[in-house]
Amino acid sequence: METTHLFGVNGMNITNAAYIVAAILFIVGLKQLGSPATARNGNRMSALAMLVAIVATVVGNDIASWEFILAGAIVGSAIGAFSARKIAMTSMPQLVAIFNGFGGAASAVIAAAELIRLIDNGADIAQDVSITIMASVIVGGVTLTGSFIAYGKLQGIVPTRPILLPIRNVINVALLIGMIASTVWLVIDPSMTAFMIAGAIALALGILVVIPIGGADMPVVIALLNSYSGIAGAATGFVLGNTVLIIAGSLVGASGLILTRIMTKAMNRSLANVMLGGFGVEDGAASAGGDDDRPVTSIQHEDAAMMLAYAQSVIFVPGYGLAVAQAQHQVRELADLLKAKGISVRYAIHPVAGRMPGHMNVLLAEANVPYDELKDLDEINGEFQRTDVAVVIGANDVTNPSARTDKSSPIYGMPILNVDQAQSVIMMKRGMSSGFAGVQNELFFLDKTQMLFGDAKDSVEKITAEVKDL
Repeated sequence: METTHLFGVNGMNITNAAYIVAAILFIVGLKQLGSPATARNGNRMSALAMLVAIVATVVGNDIASWEFILAGAIVGSAIGAFSARKIAMTSMPQLVAIFNGFGGAASAVIAAAELIRLIDNGADIAQDVSITIMASVIVGGVTLTGSFIAYGKLQGIVPTRPILLPIRNVINVALLIGMIASTVWLVIDPSMTAFMIAGAIALALGILVVIPIGGADMPVVIALLNSYSGIAGAATGFVLGNTVLIIAGSLVGASGLILTRIMTKAMNRSLANVMLGGFGVEDGAASAGGDDDRPVTSIQHEDAAMMLAYAQSVIFVPGYGLAVAQAQHQVRELADLLKAKGISVRYAIHPVAGRMPGHMNVLLAEANVPYDELKDLDEINGEFQRTDVAVVIGANDVTNPSARTDKSSPIYGMPILNVDQAQSVIMMKRGMSSGFAGVQNELFFLDKTQMLFGDAKDSVEKITAEVKDL
């Protein structure tokens, strides 16, 4: 897109210099997001980079009147500030899904606006521009509706179980053919009709790709849709000839794909299956969740306190239940008390514990849990057999031993934390409900497992009070 720089050649140089600064800030900020110790600074740095890029684009190009720009900045900043401060940590995955969707929608809308401008001006649209416009709307459309379906599953608005439509593969193939045909149409004869058809198909595909995916696999979906939003942004950057948008979109797309790969490895899924949708369950597969009449061993807070106070090593295993109860500060207080008694304390963090990647790391960082005590699956799994007590706080699917043995289970093959290899297990839960995958946790029924029913925050507080008296 041709733009008129307000400050001529020097203004263009200033704009490009600002873009370089923004790109550097994006890269350094993304690097810092890789560690809980530096993640907050990385987030601030990335936000500053976006501010620099926006200001440079607005000041350096005659895009729109200042009234519209200022109004948009105020409204957007207000929504962002409200969301960041008011949304509960347990709802953060839903917020991320919505933001991914809005990012894809923004890319598609900008691509549409650029196509309208080119058509209205009677300009000859180069084939590479047509292709990038279609890439923006296709990826953006899939990201928009796919993200909102992911939000619906996480929020409970849409059933978390996989919804397998009849002849869904035939429908998907037909839509893909239609998308390719509309893309070729736009390249040969640019028109809004072809664009609208492609957009409608993309919106439908976003729904059809995510609907067949079970709730337990939503962390993978969120990571993948995040990469899609970046790819859509980069494609829009090519449409507009905007360097910083290409860089930012490429960074988001690449990091999202890398995170998706990490998640698929953690879930023992194929990346191709994630991208095609419908993984995690076979047609006609039944959920193993529901009522289970097998007996379990339950204990009271006094018994749990006794087990912990006289242990030599303890591993806490946080999960979504900890996030719901907001018990991270109480857990850290209990851990500090145990360490004061000379007991070794560590935290086992599964890559997909909670409902999004890094969910548990963020929660525990809020409570100032030392970073060196947070151990990922590969680091900690060999230590469970040498651990006296493993305390599972709301984690379910990621500790289920049936993932190793039950081939009919939707989580079969998923790497899990070897909690069942500890000498004793304390399982904190509100009840006997199954995990997000809809399957019952076989860990509940082991002889070494002691079930402590109740709110996690209340339970940990009571245990802490008892340990202080021992």
